Order: sequence, then structure tokens, then C-alpha cells
Amino acid sequence: MNSKIKSGAVYCGHQAGNNPEYIRDAKKIGELLARNKITLVFGGGNVGLMGAVATAAIDNGGQVIGISTTHVVSLQEPAHEDIDVKIVDGLSARKQEMYDLSDAFVILPGGMGTLDEMTDIMTKQQVGESCKPIFMMNTAKYWEIFGDIMVLMQTEGFMPNPDDYNLHIVSTPEELIQDLTVDSDRFFTKCKAL
Repeated sequence: MNSKIKSGAVYCGHQAGNNPEYIRDAKKIGELLARNKITLVFGGGNVGLMGAVATAAIDNGGQVIGISTTHVVSLQEPAHEDIDVKIVDGLSARKQEMYDLSDAFVILPGGMGTLDEMTDIMTKQQVGESCKPIFMMNTAKYWEIFGDIMVLMQTEGFMPNPDDYNLHIVSTPEELIQDLTVDSDRFFTKCKAL
């Protein structure tokens, strides 16, 4: 079976976080993407979880595409020195470029930027502009509180049905790669936008 997923954007923190499990899973995901010939699209930085994912992919012979902005590079995220990083005008352009280059999205632990990137794709799904799958890497149960927020939004009448989103929780890097490769077809069954 040929996977529909040839490239995946990984969104994650530009910090390593306080739990060593975050960096462990980030490195493993980079390695597994490379070994399964899935192109990594990422924010271009060489710091935190994003640097760990990219370095692991590069070290394992993977194809890696970095997208950053002039402002972000000047502030806190030096561009990864082992690849050519495309620099765009701003965060909106960066998100669009990463979206366009990716067949699926992997969300690792992160902060406001990671949350913004994920919810931007969810909003595209909500209005019918996208059905590309999103996979939340629930390392150390990091994203469980987001699930609680989605239930609250539904209960309070702000979200019709969380199951309408092409959003999936995974617990291990190995489960993620299984979904991105062997099982990828099932994540496109409810697609209307492709």
C-alpha cells in the first residue's frame, strides 16, 4: 500500500520543555519520518523540540524543509545550519507555506505558537477548506487538557461535534508512524476538500 502521506509538518515548541519525554519523542519522530521517507516540514529553527526533530531526521538521511521568518530568526530561533531554510515575510506566510507543503500535521508539545498553528488548521477543516489529518502526539498526556476544552466548547454550544475534525490523538512515535504509513488511507475517508 502506498501512503497518501508523503510529507508532514511538525509543529512543536522552540523550547525543550521540562519533561525529558518531550525531547525523546521529538527525536524518535524525526528518525521515523526519515526512515519512512516522509519529508519533514518544520519551522526552520535549531532550538528546542523543533531542532531535535529536524536534527534527528537529517541524521537519519531524511528530507527536511525549514520555513521561518526574518523576525523569528532575529529574535529566538536561529535557522538550522544543516539545511537551507526558506525565510518568508511573516507568520501568516510561514503557516501557509508549511500548510501547502504538507499532507498531514503532527503536533508535539509546545506553547502559543504551536497551539495557533494547530487551531488554524482546525479552523480550515471547520469551514471546509481542508481535510488534511492532524495527529496530536500526547507525550506525557500533554494534550489531554485540549480535549477537555473541546468537550467544553461542545457542551456550551460553540462546537457542533469534535468528531467532525480530522484530528487524532497518538500516544507513541511508533503509533504515529503506523498512522502516517500503513494506515494513512483511513484518515482521508471523510475528506471533502481534497
